Amino acid sequence: MTFLLTLLAAIFVLGPLIALHEWGHYIIARLCGVKVLTYSIGFGPKIFGWTSKKSGIDYRISALPLGGYVKMLDEREGEVAKDELHLAFNRQHPLKKIAIVAAGPIMNFVIAIVLFWVLFMTPSEQLATKIGQVLPDTPAAIAQLPIGDKIVAINGHDVQTWEGINYRLAGRMGETTNISVTLQSEVDKGAIKTYQAPIKEFMQGAAQGKDALSSFGMMPWQPNIAPIVGDVTPDGAASRQGLKAGDRITAINGEAINDWISATRIIRDNPETLLTFNVLRDGKSVQLQIMPQGKKDNLGNDYGQIGAMVAQSAIVIPEEYKTTVVYGPAESLIKSFEKTEQLAVMTVSSMGKMLSGMIGLDNLSGPITIAKVAKQSFDISWQMVLSTAALISLSLAVLNLLPIPVLDGGHIVYYLIELIRGKPLSEGVQMVGLNIGLLLLAGFMVLAIGNDISRLF
Repeated sequence: MTFLLTLLAAIFVLGPLIALHEWGHYIIARLCGVKVLTYSIGFGPKIFGWTSKKSGIDYRISALPLGGYVKMLDEREGEVAKDELHLAFNRQHPLKKIAIVAAGPIMNFVIAIVLFWVLFMTPSEQLATKIGQVLPDTPAAIAQLPIGDKIVAINGHDVQTWEGINYRLAGRMGETTNISVTLQSEVDKGAIKTYQAPIKEFMQGAAQGKDALSSFGMMPWQPNIAPIVGDVTPDGAASRQGLKAGDRITAINGEAINDWISATRIIRDNPETLLTFNVLRDGKSVQLQIMPQGKKDNLGNDYGQIGAMVAQSAIVIPEEYKTTVVYGPAESLIKSFEKTEQLAVMTVSSMGKMLSGMIGLDNLSGPITIAKVAKQSFDISWQMVLSTAALISLSLAVLNLLPIPVLDGGHIVYYLIELIRGKPLSEGVQMVGLNIGLLLLAGFMVLAIGNDISRLF
């Protein structure tokens, strides 16, 4: 059942993105006077479709849902009647060819901008960007960021939400440098001060798999939940090693525990590692040795779990740590363009870092991970579904514009050369490029799917 729901979520999110990408190619081709033969969602054998009586275009859904294509009249792919030569793609001016090929990625950019625009216009109550906790032995701790101060900028870029902070930090993945954090003082009449926090191979090594905020060490406000065990699962590590409901965790591996979230953080960060728990039971101190079971989240990151649940307690967020984020239509549109630009630059930068070895190739994800993220978004909220769709659409746009033959970006390079030379590259040169592109693309797909599979085990 989970597999079916994951598949349906992926189809629901990816299907429209692929269809609209191909529609971009399709509509511009028709506007440029090129005859379209086939509009397909997916590759391989046709499983459903119809042929337009008016235009003769074969609209179809094909068996392999890993993309799609628009087939146009082209002398390179078959004989073309003399009275239709002017309708052939290969006979068009290079600028028309560039417009047709670029239309698909541009459509994905437009989708991302529209979805982000809708999300920015949706009022939401969020945690204020005040630092609620600074984790020990992290860049934030080294920089001595004061708890309670409001984060207003990261590396000179204004931020209004923790999501924005997370993206700005994640953009420094793999780097060794300083991150500037601009704070508005809580106690010094709102004075603005900028701190420099050193990072080294950020989010790599032991920190790989952690989110950007916990890797950097500054966290939003979190409820002070007493570290009292409410229940233990019968087959969990906690139960097997004697942890009981009602126990109060006072220390783990010598680190004092004052709240449940601190205990959870240590447990999650130490899968398959023997930990020493000090607990208070009926007024007496008890010491237990518990090894968190190693688990994998939806993105394949390892985490520890002992099978203990916290005792229920009411959570009240202090007013000073709450804020309502709302933007008007015009401001939302500006924000959506800014976010699209930021994430596009981050995507390209991350690719460069993978190629240079600054970050590992295991950060590359394929269709399995995308499907799992899509399913997870449906479990959270409609806003998360739109956000996931926007991020995937943006990724499709950037990836398709890479200057690799077989991708849209590679074809654009060919037609730019044709525009400059006044004639196209020879068929032989183009075929060599296409073959190299196919090998590169196949290599990336094998690596991405291999990473996906490794995250499952």
